[in-house]
Parts: sequence; C-alpha cells; structure tokens
Amino acid sequence: MRVLITGRNGQVSRELQHALAGSAELLVRGQEQLDLADADALRREIRALRPDLIINAAAHTAVDQAESEAARAFAINAIAPALLAEEAASLDVPLIHYSTDYVFDGSKDAPYNEDDATGPLGVYGRSKLAGEQAIRAVGGKHLILRTSWVYSLHGRNFLLTMQRLLQEREELRVVADQIGAPTWAGSIAQATRELIQRWRTDQAGPWGTYHLTGLGETSWFGFATAIAEQLRVTGKTCARLEPIPSSAYPTAAQRPLNSRLDCSRLQSQWHVTLPHWHDALLECLVNPR
Repeated sequence: MRVLITGRNGQVSRELQHALAGSAELLVRGQEQLDLADADALRREIRALRPDLIINAAAHTAVDQAESEAARAFAINAIAPALLAEEAASLDVPLIHYSTDYVFDGSKDAPYNEDDATGPLGVYGRSKLAGEQAIRAVGGKHLILRTSWVYSLHGRNFLLTMQRLLQEREELRVVADQIGAPTWAGSIAQATRELIQRWRTDQAGPWGTYHLTGLGETSWFGFATAIAEQLRVTGKTCARLEPIPSSAYPTAAQRPLNSRLDCSRLQSQWHVTLPHWHDALLECLVNPR
C-alpha cells in the first residue's frame, strides 16, 4: 500500500511516519517538496504518485498569525484539502484529513458532537471549516478527524513552551477558563493506524466527520499543572502557577472557551478510542522518540 502523507516535520506527520513504518510505503512530502498553496504542483504530484491512500497532515496552524495572512491560511487549509479530495475521488482512494475544535465558537455548555452548528471565531477556524466543507462537497471516501490541543515533543506547542517557561520563571500565569482535551500527536497517529487497519480488513465504519481527542477534560492551567508535576518528578524546579481568565491574556485570535469534543461516534462506528489525556501525556514524556 502506497500512502501519501502531506507534511513532513509537523507533529502529527512525524508520529504518523513512526506509527505506519513497515506497514506501508510512505510517500512523505513536506513543504520543500510540495507546497500545498501551489494547486498545479499538488495535482501533478498526486497524479504521478497514484497513492492508495492520502493523509493530509499538513496545515497552517499558527492561529494568531493566520489573522494577518488569511489568503495563505485559506490556500493551505481550504483550497488544498479540496484538491486532495478531488484527486482522491478521481483515484477512488480514501482521504484522511485532520481538522480542529476551532470550527466551533465554544459557547456550548457541553461537549460538541459532530452535528452541532459550527461558528469559528477567527481566520484559522474559518479556513479549517472551509476545508471540511470542500471535502464533504466532493464526496468520496474520506475521514475528517477533528482534534484539539495537539502537542508532542517536537515543533512548537504548549507542552514544550510550558516545559521551558516553567524552568525559566518564578511565576507563570496560565489561562484557566478555556476547557478542552490535550491530545498527543502520537495518540492521533496510533488511532489513524487503527482506522486504516479497519478499512483494509473490511471492518470500516461509515466515512465522514468524527471527533478524535484524548479522553477527559481540563483547562490550559490544568494541563500546565500536569506538566509541572512531571518536571518535578524528574527533580526539576518549577515556577509557581497562577490561574487567570482569557481576558487577562489577549491574543490576536479569539479562542473558544469550550473546546470539548464528544468522541463517542468514532468509538461506536469505528471502535477506536484515544486514551485519557493525562495517561497519554505520561506516555509521551516517558517514551520520547
């Protein structure tokens, strides 16, 4: 099986390369080899490679930066997924695409399910929603997997930022009124492997849109507290953490206060579930790669 993975050095792509190694011929294309904003090049590459499966692990994920470069965010997060879906449908192969909790406005007082009304608050969320809509409009075999608060030991993410700041400062103020589920990129990759295996062995559920996050919930402050606890276990001294409201930490892009996603549909339809977010954090830290 030939699997095209867009993105090379991103958090999810790196974990996918590890999780799928040995089970398929991986055709990994980073920005240096394939610029998703170049539609013609994207079509040529897919038609030349003729993969059996396309996994779109590339995205414009700089949430605040997207506010000032909307055209590029939409090119990568909306136009490129549409082209990938078209080419996948033409080849009659599945497309796996990752989306985000930011397609919602965060005003619901319970976890979001896949059928809830969307309402992104910023450019990043709007561009990701447009990508979802484009894939669904094309049809074909596809999985849109909405996830949240992705982290790993590579790249730029909350875990690495907190590990650094907790050791550099005496006091650290962290937002406590945004609630969601931290999701390890390694968990996403392993779940993707399971989904592929089910498809390949005729045990697939319905194609469509699903939520895929770590189980449980916490705030950014709670996530930071868990990171600090693990640093202290290794003998490191950490800053004192202070919870603050979002209003005390203004950013270019507004974040949803409720990022909780109900993942029961994926469990019932595909029999795939991620571990609890805290267990996944421990696995990420204890088994670095």
